[in-house]
Amino acid sequence: MGIMLPTDYRPSDDEPFMNERQREYFRRKLKDWKEEIRRESRETVASLQEETVQHADLADRATSESDRALELKSRDRQRKLIAKIDAALRRIDDGTYGFCEDTGEPISLRRLDARPIATLSIEAQERHERREKVYRDE
Repeated sequence: MGIMLPTDYRPSDDEPFMNERQREYFRRKLKDWKEEIRRESRETVASLQEETVQHADLADRATSESDRALELKSRDRQRKLIAKIDAALRRIDDGTYGFCEDTGEPISLRRLDARPIATLSIEAQERHERREKVYRDE
């Protein structure tokens, strides 16, 4: 599926933005990330199922419960992240991936490489965060 990419391929500003090679690069990056999250999730579930140890000491039990709650919270964040990855994959398919939802301008390749689920350019993200801070501070 997809096109052949050299193993050392990195999107470059020297090529047309969101050409077929770039779309395939980000599609693979997102799918690999999603699979890594799923693998970690399976490992967590297996670990939590194995950890049914009854602790005699209340402090040990509290620590164990706290660790378990933290792990479940982390898994919930990962579940939400998978939804964002799926949305990014849909944007690749419909041709809107890599373009800022606010301005319609291209999101920098460096930003997309660092945060492939980004939907806003750095400038639009900063504006959004400033607005959030203003409303939060009121």
